[in-house]
Amino acid sequence: MRAELEDDYHCMRVTLHHDGESVTSIEPEMIRAPWTTCPGAVEQLKRAFVGTPLADFAKCEEKTQNCTHLFDLALLGAAHAQDVAPTSYEVMVSDPVDGLRRAELHCDGEVVVGWTEENFKIVEPQNLQGLRLTELRSWMESLTPRQQEAARILRWANMMANGRIIPIEQQSDASKMPPGCYTFQPHRAVQATRVGMIYDFSSGNSRQPLEGLDEAL
Repeated sequence: MRAELEDDYHCMRVTLHHDGESVTSIEPEMIRAPWTTCPGAVEQLKRAFVGTPLADFAKCEEKTQNCTHLFDLALLGAAHAQDVAPTSYEVMVSDPVDGLRRAELHCDGEVVVGWTEENFKIVEPQNLQGLRLTELRSWMESLTPRQQEAARILRWANMMANGRIIPIEQQSDASKMPPGCYTFQPHRAVQATRVGMIYDFSSGNSRQPLEGLDEAL
């Protein structure tokens, strides 16, 4: 099972090898990452999951010690390890217009979940109005497992999209970031330097996310 993602700042994949019950080996790859310290998270992910039953991946509590993107890809891969066909999610998050940002997740060309938010607080749809993106757990628990997955991915991408509107000089000191991932752990953050190519997929002049990835490797 292979799970992969690409956005403006990241291009990563995780390949899980399993025997139908547990993961026998794991291959995390960072094709594009924003910090010099990020590649160290590859071995961290292996330590976290090799030998773990597929059904127990979601129980792992080591997310902040890992690259959160590799970690989430591993969980997504484990959830789909028995699939017989590919699943492709396309997430689109607009830049703010008059403070409002539209976020949608598409699967097979159809909108599965979407909302409009302002400063991470939902203004539409009405049943979620007033909730912050960090306050959606109760609503998510009311959904089917597949809908929950889509909502988690959309929330993840919506929050990550905020990086597009933050000047690069304001997001280039890892020591000022909360310790929410492998690179931002205090002892590692002081060594981290901002690197990596940034793609603006909204320009229309670039390739599409994940386009040509297999050929490039």
